[in-house]
Amino acid sequence: MLSGMLPLRDDNPSSSTPYVTYFLIAANVMVFVYELMLGGRGLQGFLLDYGVVPQLMSQDLVAVEHGDMHHLAGLVPLFTNIFMHGGWLHLGGNMLFLYIFGDNVEDRMGHVPYLAFYLLAGIAASLTHVWSNPASSLPSLGASGAIGGVLGAYIVLFPKARIMTLATLGFFMTTLEIPAIFFLGIWFVMQSIQGLASLGAHTAQTGGTAYWAHIGGFAVGFLGGFIAKQVTGGGRSPHADRWYSNR
Repeated sequence: MLSGMLPLRDDNPSSSTPYVTYFLIAANVMVFVYELMLGGRGLQGFLLDYGVVPQLMSQDLVAVEHGDMHHLAGLVPLFTNIFMHGGWLHLGGNMLFLYIFGDNVEDRMGHVPYLAFYLLAGIAASLTHVWSNPASSLPSLGASGAIGGVLGAYIVLFPKARIMTLATLGFFMTTLEIPAIFFLGIWFVMQSIQGLASLGAHTAQTGGTAYWAHIGGFAVGFLGGFIAKQVTGGGRSPHADRWYSNR
């Protein structure tokens, strides 16, 4: 999800077991295994039925807005697509980010509010993608938008937590400890640049990364992080204010 920089772990231990994060990872893996079992035309039909096709979703949204409740079923992919992935790398990258950052956000929000927040961020991300590319006839899928929400909340709640990062430059590789506010800030800036560049581009048939889904999810997560900070009274993880780690 961030070219040339791969997060390995953070120095921000949780005070509770992240059951919801583990559940979400398991659910994503199981759905992907099911996709592999389908194969061929069965998989194509599954992606079209449960992924977000902006062109169709736009029509369903307009119909529901005008009171035609028969189109409500067409909105189901806003939820289902966030558990689907297009390949091993897509799945692996998303689950790595969710594993590293999700436990702390869940710890701060609480299990049930965190699950609701995650799903809301994913749905908002899907809607943002539809808004940015309404003519696309290709299905969009993946947990990236929902995880973008997790990242947005994390940068608010734990800006000084340090992220152990594998950085690559050609054949040269090293590990760096980067404050979350910089690591996730760079991630958001990159998504924003790519998203702005994609506006007006002809992607209806060519596909590509749904940058606006990432942006929409992150924005919802950013807001959710501020709400969680107020609701929890500004409580923080033991390492949230450290700019260094003792090793």
